[in-house]
Amino acid sequence: MKRCVIVVLIPVMTIVLSGYAVLEAGSAEPVVPREKIALWNGRDFTGWKLVATKPHYDVAKTWSVKDGVIRCAGTPAGYMRTEADYADYLFHMEWRWPEESGNSGVLVHMSGPDIVWPKSIECQLYAGHAGDFLVIGEGPRYLKGVNIEQRAKGGPRVKNRKVAKLKESSEKPVGEWNVYEIICKDDWVVVFVNGVLQNVATKATITSGKICLQSEGRPIEFRNIYIEPVE
Repeated sequence: MKRCVIVVLIPVMTIVLSGYAVLEAGSAEPVVPREKIALWNGRDFTGWKLVATKPHYDVAKTWSVKDGVIRCAGTPAGYMRTEADYADYLFHMEWRWPEESGNSGVLVHMSGPDIVWPKSIECQLYAGHAGDFLVIGEGPRYLKGVNIEQRAKGGPRVKNRKVAKLKESSEKPVGEWNVYEIICKDDWVVVFVNGVLQNVATKATITSGKICLQSEGRPIEFRNIYIEPVE
């Protein structure tokens, strides 16, 4: 796959995810795709678990399906996650803001209990910042390392859990569909937004887990969710 070649050609733009939590003891072996796998069937939430902050909340009020599209109301905060763990894949998903832009994200390598928010690496969907990284959960309090371009300019080290995308926003206007592609291979996480390389991380100390889509304040829609092998 062409984008996989890019991963090994761009070590000059990397950040390091360190001190990251390990998978819970007793976790099942992660699924490594050998062919394209549709994570969402286009009809219902088979293979997914819906999680909300409010106890006993009717998650059907947050998550619904119509005409082959997942509709997320955005409240309360929470997520839908795969029931299985995955490793070494290219994740593909399309999203749009149907009314006005807001905040959401794709969580990869999620592990541990279902809490808001769970241990994971967030690939941001926050409008204008799609492609940022955010480390969530216990363990890391900052990201060690800084990309070589910043270091050459005497820039400061990253002192928090966030690493900004590499380029200007490549998102489309409200109402239009965007494409998110995330490569998780070994200890790499690489993000493309509408075909534009936006972030690269390496040396992550967790390399598999569940995949989550966030409910975080605004209505958002998702479709065409699948993973493919990374060669």
